Amino acid sequence: MSANIYKIDPKTYELEFEEPDDTIDSLDSLVEELPDNTPRFIILNYPYTASDGRPMFPLVLIYYRPSTSRQESKMLYAGCLERFKNEVSPNKFIEIIDEDDFDDLDDRIRN
Repeated sequence: MSANIYKIDPKTYELEFEEPDDTIDSLDSLVEELPDNTPRFIILNYPYTASDGRPMFPLVLIYYRPSTSRQESKMLYAGCLERFKNEVSPNKFIEIIDEDDFDDLDDRIRN
């Protein structure tokens, strides 16, 4: 698994890669890297084996927008979402509002 986290600079409105503090090699380590009150875009490469034995390598775009985020931040990210989604062309798009939503992320990616 690998993940890239992106943020929007509220002053310049530029999308920026956010360097992680630690290696992101699991969903738990991904959750640890995310801020509690600020949205982020996450591009996730999540390899797994399908039920029929085929290896799968979906590119997943996660729009993380905590319910505790300021309305300004939510609007800033929402305004950029469609363009970012079109640029990334993910196999799957998932919106997450609460850190608890990461608990069933594996199932949501596989289905």
